[in-house]
Amino acid sequence: MIRFFNTLSGKKESFRTLVPGKVKLYTCGPTVYDFAHIGNFRAYIFEDLLKRFLIFMGFKVQHVMNITDVDDKTIRSAKARGISLQEYTKTFIDSFFEDIQALNILKADHYPRATEFIPQMTKMIEGLLQKGYAYKKNGSVYFEISKFPDYGKLSGINLEELKSGGRVDADEYEKESVHDFALWKEKKEGEFYWDSDIGPGRPGWHIECSVMSSSYFGPSLDIHCGGVDNIFPHHENERAQSEAFFGQKFVNIWMHCHHLIVEGEKMSKSKGNQYTIQDIRSKECDPLALRLLLLSTHYRKTLNFSFKTLEQSVKSLSRIRNFLDELKNPSIESGHNASIERMIEESQRKFIEGLSDDLNISVSIKALFDLIKKVNVLMIENQVFKDDAEKLMRHIRNLDQVLGLLPDERAQEISSEILEKIKERERARANKNYALADKIRNELLEQGIHLEDTKDGVRWKIWK
Repeated sequence: MIRFFNTLSGKKESFRTLVPGKVKLYTCGPTVYDFAHIGNFRAYIFEDLLKRFLIFMGFKVQHVMNITDVDDKTIRSAKARGISLQEYTKTFIDSFFEDIQALNILKADHYPRATEFIPQMTKMIEGLLQKGYAYKKNGSVYFEISKFPDYGKLSGINLEELKSGGRVDADEYEKESVHDFALWKEKKEGEFYWDSDIGPGRPGWHIECSVMSSSYFGPSLDIHCGGVDNIFPHHENERAQSEAFFGQKFVNIWMHCHHLIVEGEKMSKSKGNQYTIQDIRSKECDPLALRLLLLSTHYRKTLNFSFKTLEQSVKSLSRIRNFLDELKNPSIESGHNASIERMIEESQRKFIEGLSDDLNISVSIKALFDLIKKVNVLMIENQVFKDDAEKLMRHIRNLDQVLGLLPDERAQEISSEILEKIKERERARANKNYALADKIRNELLEQGIHLEDTKDGVRWKIWK
């Protein structure tokens, strides 16, 4: 039985889908005013783990991840640059897709952009006005939270204990005061705007996700994910306007991952500790080692990133890959060891049990490394045979459908030109021409090919 922690109820619940065997999954994607950082990808990798596990368990997952390409931050930044929203956000959107590929994150079925759904947003706003949940003021339209009795249930806010803050136009604001929030913002001098039946202006942040999710899923969906910072005000407001408009439950299970901090401190540009994926790659680190680090701490716990823990993840990833390499050793004799099949079954059972318990990844990863440890002992004793090696490789690859740590073997094929470069470097090293060897190594690294010198010769990994 699969159980997930539901932010709305504050407890673990048995997972049941609206339609048997199918999952409607909506995840909050990037707000493309800047390059995504490792804190953002902590959330995206948690969501990828969730999605991969559901697929692994036989569910057909339809996944929608929005791209917020219009909000206070994007407008402010594009205006400062003197360029269009589309031109400003393109760089960050392109970078985002490069990063998810580097981290082996499965692509969503749809990536709707907020600017593509303006007519649908104005239609929902008009509906909220007609139903009495919204009102106009000075050219803007606001959602009146007092008209929605369940407001605050998701975030745990007690409306009676908090002072009303009146109306607010800002997309994000503090939890200490509660506001009627903007659904539509009046046109302002020098800002981007759209003409509509409710007047010239542009949408508030919260209405965007309600419209994009319902455009693909209808009024209700199974799981909605994001970071804990999305709970209030974004998801609280999103839930209120969606349920007010459709008159039914919006989301069955809300799942939120906790913050990522760096060396025990909050990540911020001013502290110089806000790292992008490109920053990590520039340190010659395999992005999949970062993936392992980001998924190895339970999603509801704070993750403390450091380059020391990243180095540990590099070693752990190498341990898995080296294990697979050893299983490919042609000197392994024919035959089989019955105890290994039992080890594989136990590993599979514990792996699934861990993830079934609210994605308890530590249990699942331990099941994998315990298996590797036990088999390594048997390999030293020459008690692993060809049949066993093949079953173990299939098992590891099977688990990796969820973990996503091993590149597709076909993607490891390289061109004859690259292979010749590698041979040229080997010749340079043999001739003690280390300057040339380093030059070739760096050239290959720029092409996404990482060389690893081992006692058995050079190995390569492709990061792109």
